[in-house]
Formats: sequence, C-alpha cells, structure tokens
Amino acid sequence: MGRWDWGQLTAAVFYFAAAGVISYLGLSGLQGDYGLWALTDARQTEVELEAELEAALADEAVMANRVARLSSRSLDLELLDERARDVLGLVRPDELVVE
Repeated sequence: MGRWDWGQLTAAVFYFAAAGVISYLGLSGLQGDYGLWALTDARQTEVELEAELEAALADEAVMANRVARLSSRSLDLELLDERARDVLGLVRPDELVVE
C-alpha cells in the first residue's frame, strides 16, 4: 500500500491544483482591484465626496443669496456697507475699531 497508482496521483494533483485556483480566486475577490476591500474603500470615498458636495452646495447657496442681495434690482444697502467695510477696510468717523 506504500505505492500510489496513477489514478490516485492524478486525483491528488487535481485536488491540489483546484485548491490553489480556488484560493487564488478567493484572495482576488477580497484584495483585487474590484474586490470587497476596494468596494469598501469606494463606499468610504463616496461618503466623503457626498459630504464635500453638500458643503459646496451650502456655500453656493450663501453666495447666491449675497449676489441676489447685491443685484441692481434689490440692492441691500446694509450688505453693501458690510462688504465695503470688510473688503476695503472702511470705517466711519464716529466708529471705534477694536482689533
């Protein structure tokens, strides 16, 4: 019983080869460019980009509101005064500046 016949040897080689292929495919399914870990990273990136998009849209809404208030149709003099003071550093003579 110490010797193997060709049938047993072929079966053993086939099983080892099949186990190797299955192991390779399993690792590729986890670690590959399109594997589970890449999917997890892509989902995390999606969440971060969606948060960044929401922040950008909020900033856009604020700026659109300011532009609308500074348009010639509905000029908000208080906003114009505030922006001129902030950008140009203007101060009225009766005001005190604290820095």
